[in-house]
Amino acid sequence: MRSRMTKGALGAVVIALVAATPAAANSDLWKAYNQTLSKARYIDLTHTITPDQPVWKGFGPATFMPAVDPTTGVPYTYAKEGFEATAYTLATDQFGTQFDPPAHWAPEQAAIDEIPASYAVRPLVVINTVAAVKKDPKDFLTVAEVKAWERKHGRIPAGSVVMVRSDWSKRWTTDPEKAKALAADGNFPSVALATLKFLHLKRHILFHGHEPLDTDSTPTLEGEYWLMHNGYAQAEGVDNLEGVPATGCLVSFGSPKFKGGLGGYARYIAICPPSTKKGVKIARGDAPLPTFASPLHWDTTLGYRVR
Repeated sequence: MRSRMTKGALGAVVIALVAATPAAANSDLWKAYNQTLSKARYIDLTHTITPDQPVWKGFGPATFMPAVDPTTGVPYTYAKEGFEATAYTLATDQFGTQFDPPAHWAPEQAAIDEIPASYAVRPLVVINTVAAVKKDPKDFLTVAEVKAWERKHGRIPAGSVVMVRSDWSKRWTTDPEKAKALAADGNFPSVALATLKFLHLKRHILFHGHEPLDTDSTPTLEGEYWLMHNGYAQAEGVDNLEGVPATGCLVSFGSPKFKGGLGGYARYIAICPPSTKKGVKIARGDAPLPTFASPLHWDTTLGYRVR
């Protein structure tokens, strides 16, 4: 009797322990993280936002200022209040590395807050057009070039994100006059309308991204017009694609969820195989974050904090 009770009690304990074990511990997603994502390399594809970066002249520049106490009009300081903050005056949500929802051009389409959360992580395809752009700064990516890429790398997966590497982002500048000139320069690489239709209607991609601030250099921005009016989003002002493998990576992104927003200040991260030379790995030292020898301080000339 005692033996049976002991076995029964032991069985009850085992059942209780199993029931108490989090189901997530055995989930495929946690396994994917432990076996793959924890070993991956992470590459930031995003320009750092500064007030004088390139932006279309129709929008104008931004202004950064120390946040002030509204009762005194005096900026908060580490010395007095124990913290500081920043006030941003942004002339547009079409600024820097961004995510264009289709409502940017078509009010019946989705705004930034209406983009599904499922856009967050997708397979990443990188098509390199650098050689063609060196020959012609206004090069247009063609369907033939995409098909040639596929013969080498395989068919572009449905639901993927296609980033077009042109190295235009290497011209990015925070010098005010140079930034204005760059934003006004119509000599930039484009994605042809026929190519956009092929990628979306034949390969069924989620969205594409490019390094310049516009989809194409046509007088009517025909590619962007077609995308927006047909419910397709896009990434603009993408940075740092050099060294990102053509296939095998994922891309994650997020943007502020402004109600009715027509653009998103986005951050794109390529998550690449461990063999990728570029990027950073997850480390135990990721938290807490490192302390810097030089503290942040406000630079009145630049208009933002620097170390």
